[in-house]
Amino acid sequence: MQAKILVAIPVFDAVLERLREHFDVEACGESAITERDELVARLQGKAGIFVAGTPRIDAALLDACPDLRAVCSMAVGFNNIDLAACTARRVLVSNAPGVLTETTADFGFALMMATARRIAESEHFLRAGQWTEWRYDLFAGADVHRATLGVLGMGRIGQAIARRGALGFGMPVIYHNRSRLDAGVEQQLGARWVDKPTLLREADHLVIVVPYSAESHHLIGAAELALMKPGATLTNVARGGVVDDAALAQALRERRIAAAGLDVFEGEPALHPDLLTVPNVVLTPHIASASLPTRRAMADLAADNLIAALGNGRNAGRPPTALNPEVLQKT
Repeated sequence: MQAKILVAIPVFDAVLERLREHFDVEACGESAITERDELVARLQGKAGIFVAGTPRIDAALLDACPDLRAVCSMAVGFNNIDLAACTARRVLVSNAPGVLTETTADFGFALMMATARRIAESEHFLRAGQWTEWRYDLFAGADVHRATLGVLGMGRIGQAIARRGALGFGMPVIYHNRSRLDAGVEQQLGARWVDKPTLLREADHLVIVVPYSAESHHLIGAAELALMKPGATLTNVARGGVVDDAALAQALRERRIAAAGLDVFEGEPALHPDLLTVPNVVLTPHIASASLPTRRAMADLAADNLIAALGNGRNAGRPPTALNPEVLQKT
């Protein structure tokens, strides 16, 4: 008898068909499951769930869904999943790191460039029919080439962004991370570790790529923004909540920094209304990994994890990107 799973988000038809070869699949349809009560109801009798961003999977939900054995996400971030609670109940959790590194770095760099060069702001001006003459200062922004790139969070994606800046645009790269990179990696990237205040003071373009956690909540707030140069830009492709969006909107309105590019927001898909009232911000709806090849790779990896975690016989195995593989050990 096939294990039952819930696919809680819309996904590629080919991935659904692959899952149906191994499981009794209940798919969410055209819209993701966003209400907690619905998620609990539809998880009854299910051994696994295929997710990205869903209502929080925590101890209370797990206790209400006692058959659940695997939570497999096609996203990298897993702050919507209580890993400790899952581990305590021997529920396997997996994410999808690695496969989206280069695509997200492409987008992060593009968003930073659009922010620096005021692309969105100037497009709105043009579409509104306001362009009537050439002026020397018409939407004059900041240079990217040879400007100082600051990277907050030097994991896979941060390093990929640093490479683009250093090798492609001749940017001096400074970074701050909880742990310093090996000297050889720093040399390869042309990157210099600095403390956080120095990063904020010296960066012409700050790109944030840290994972979200209780420790990184509002890592960039009013005090941190006050340290930045008036001509600096801030780009967030990390997670909503890492930046205090209200404080950022105020800093942008008062021109205490030049501009910001945001792909993630606290409480998304809702966003702070003040961000919609300032012109010097580029807003995108959490699409940094949204190329078709990358999204397919993310979905396939989540399917690989589910099949390995819940499969029988030759289909059983070690999920390739398990976050708590110890739950698979026999007691």
